[in-house]
Amino acid sequence: MGKEKILIIGASGQLGTELVEALRNIYGASSVVASDIRKSDNPVFETGPFETLDILDLAKWKDILQRHQPTQVYHLAALLSATAEQNPEFAWKLNMQGLFHVLDAAREEGSSIGRVYWPSSIAAFGPNTPRFETPQYGPMDPTTVYGISKYAGELYIQYYFQRYGVDTRSLRYPGLIGHKSDPGGGTTDYAVGIYHDALKGEVHDCFLKEGTILPMLYMPDAVKATLDVMHADPEKIKMRMSYNLAGMSFAPEEIADSIKEHIPDFQITYNPDYRQAIADTWPAVIDDSLAREHWGWKPAYDLAAMTKDMLENIAPRYS
Repeated sequence: MGKEKILIIGASGQLGTELVEALRNIYGASSVVASDIRKSDNPVFETGPFETLDILDLAKWKDILQRHQPTQVYHLAALLSATAEQNPEFAWKLNMQGLFHVLDAAREEGSSIGRVYWPSSIAAFGPNTPRFETPQYGPMDPTTVYGISKYAGELYIQYYFQRYGVDTRSLRYPGLIGHKSDPGGGTTDYAVGIYHDALKGEVHDCFLKEGTILPMLYMPDAVKATLDVMHADPEKIKMRMSYNLAGMSFAPEEIADSIKEHIPDFQITYNPDYRQAIADTWPAVIDDSLAREHWGWKPAYDLAAMTKDMLENIAPRYS
């Protein structure tokens, strides 16, 4: 394979911001094109090319493809779980039509695209999925438009691999926690906001109730997993839906206790809102043994290590 050219769609989001930085460190700044409907003010976006792109704008999408000729596309643009419920019709259109624009471009004759990454989510599971040791294969009956679009997307990326030979790769992310960007409207985003409140000396009013165990992953591990699955030899990717991925599982009071190890007077209150009903349909503990077996996945962070790192990195904002 010759020189790689990477295109990231939805680059200004929580995961995209970190992937831009990581991929530019690997391939060089000029080889990684970031794109989104608006440019983030994060300094990483000043280090290399940026394109303003609404992935639903087919003419602009084809123009960017023609000018940059990407060999790998990371398609991250989507409306997340809680936000999507406010506008389900548009969420379906963005999440599905955007994916088709990418997949169709990859299967066109003469396409430069050799590999497509698209993220799925634990939102693809539902109330009849086993909540503990959630298996790779099992009942999937999502209850949100976000989850429905993720499950449909998983079936379509598998279809495009089997029917057209598009090298599609995907992970089912649990809740992602990072310090480089603000929460993006997801049901697990309390686990980002809680650190900010703690450092501001404020009481954290949690929108989930005590005892709501959800699977989470610290952003450095999420980036590592994403790069690992994209860089793995094709024969190691034995499944073309999305791989289960896990890091740690905890309830709000457990993350609060881990913060109190560093900030003893931190306080949390509970005021569950509509996101509680979403969380109640999601897994608590994920079985990711196939990712570990097929391409060597292994997380580096547990709750204590993540809390220490989050507080150290966010603290300068509030000092």
